[in-house]
Amino acid sequence: MITPFGTLPHPRQLAWHRMKFYGFVHFTVNSFTQRQWGHGDEPEAIFAPTALDCRQWACVAKSAGMKGLVLTAKHHDGFCLWPSRFTEHSVKNSPWKGGKGDVVREFVEACKEFGIKAGLYLSPWDRNHAEYGREAYVTYYHNQLEELMTQYGPLFEVWFDGAQGGDGYYGGARDKRHVDDPTAYYQFDKIWEIVRKHQPEACMFSDAGPDIRWCGNESGYLPLTCWNAIRSAGFSPGNVTCENGANLLGTGEPDGDVWHPPEVDVSIRPSWFWDPAERPRSLDELKSIYLSSIERGGNLHLNLPPDNRGLIADEDVQRLMELNAFIRECEANDVAATAEIAADSTLSPEYGVANLTDGKEDTVWAAADGATRVALTANFKDGRRIEAVRLEEAIEYGQRITHVRVYFITGWGQWCLHAEANTVGTQRVLRFPPITCWNLRIEIDALAAPVLRRLALHEAK
Repeated sequence: MITPFGTLPHPRQLAWHRMKFYGFVHFTVNSFTQRQWGHGDEPEAIFAPTALDCRQWACVAKSAGMKGLVLTAKHHDGFCLWPSRFTEHSVKNSPWKGGKGDVVREFVEACKEFGIKAGLYLSPWDRNHAEYGREAYVTYYHNQLEELMTQYGPLFEVWFDGAQGGDGYYGGARDKRHVDDPTAYYQFDKIWEIVRKHQPEACMFSDAGPDIRWCGNESGYLPLTCWNAIRSAGFSPGNVTCENGANLLGTGEPDGDVWHPPEVDVSIRPSWFWDPAERPRSLDELKSIYLSSIERGGNLHLNLPPDNRGLIADEDVQRLMELNAFIRECEANDVAATAEIAADSTLSPEYGVANLTDGKEDTVWAAADGATRVALTANFKDGRRIEAVRLEEAIEYGQRITHVRVYFITGWGQWCLHAEANTVGTQRVLRFPPITCWNLRIEIDALAAPVLRRLALHEAK
């Protein structure tokens, strides 16, 4: 029996970890004004997509290897993509479908049709609402959240930020309103309760979880050291008050008291909303983002902004397909099952090294209790040109590994260090120029006896 170690994930977080790659859809009145943050005074009539097709979004995401999409149901401008009964500032007063349309409904139905999961983002800041900054707006916001949580079926993620206000239209007041303490003003404790009540399997994102944390940047990378746990003190939505907080969002902490794994959110274009003057990032940029996020144990949340027709642009689709081809290439040619693998420590026959290459999610290799420095060896009958080593911890037992070193035997019969890394978590891929090897050794240092779900050895083509 494996003894769990440290802070542990909830089952809904384990399901989220398995998503790995999913998309963000930033789409609202900003898609027609080229603003990134709408001021709140945009007329409903400006929302007039000529070819809006949520099925195209879902089809593109599915074809790109994404497991889900998260839609901006309402951004800071306050315009609602569903016919909320609590405001007139929504699609019900736009010319799209004669005011009878519901983007959120079409979105979740499209996701279901294409076999991917749906999530929603509801901005706490609202530059349109006359009562923003006052108690009446908080009631309004909670009512809207209740609508979204109860009318559109199961969600895998609900996305929040802690926007603290600023200048806005605010029902014609046209002034500047600032929220000093977003946690207290928005009553995030009640927000969490609403989501938990109606969407118990959904993970909530913010600077402070309560399920997923921001990684500390929007550039598409995780630090080389990344723990899923973090100390909760000093973090709240919109505020990071602890010392070195921005960096800690990326690295986490091995002795963290909460399991708040990092989400890497970045846009395929320079901006979050579609702008005709911009182009998608180069394939090299997206490759770097993938290698620095998913292969460092994080989940990648890649934004796909529909254009003013309501479609993901052809050039974005093409770039996504190129990225998907690269990802499939990175995950291909695992030859670990052809090697003779051994470990210098094993908890029991039930947790033997054969579990590392059997392709099953529910089997693991575990070192003996108390073994915090162990080694795995892989021996091939014929030389293999290896270019990457992939490790996956069984995080349901806790994140344990602090350092990994990969050695190959040289022509002189000596072990030579070829690659090393720090944390592993859900996965860590160590890449290096291809080397022909017959013998490979992986040394692991850990806080407690390591438990691995998978070892993959990728052969170069």
